[in-house]
Amino acid sequence: MLRRMLKSKIHRATVTRIDLDYEGSITVDVALMEAAGLLPYEAVWVWNIHNGERFETYVLVGDRGEICLNGAAARKALPGDLVIIAAFGWMEEQSARQYSPCVVMVDAQNRPISQAA
Repeated sequence: MLRRMLKSKIHRATVTRIDLDYEGSITVDVALMEAAGLLPYEAVWVWNIHNGERFETYVLVGDRGEICLNGAAARKALPGDLVIIAAFGWMEEQSARQYSPCVVMVDAQNRPISQAA
């Protein structure tokens, strides 16, 4: 049996801007993407801590400190909102029982402050 498990997450990132006129997605600081093991165009869930919005989109590479919601996703948050960005993956049950996800905690400027795997 395959189980869908949390692969990685960026915890409490601050939305730095929104762009309604973009095609859609979330732009994430490249260093945070690397720390969380996220690839460009990978599907992610975004959970807004401030208003409870939850949605799925895909990741684009951003500049240092950047967390930008694009297109329709821009309606789900405001600059300054805190979000959790999470990616999931499928694995065999035996592997899932021994697996630990990568969790990247960030500060108010979206710099990694700790990472657990």
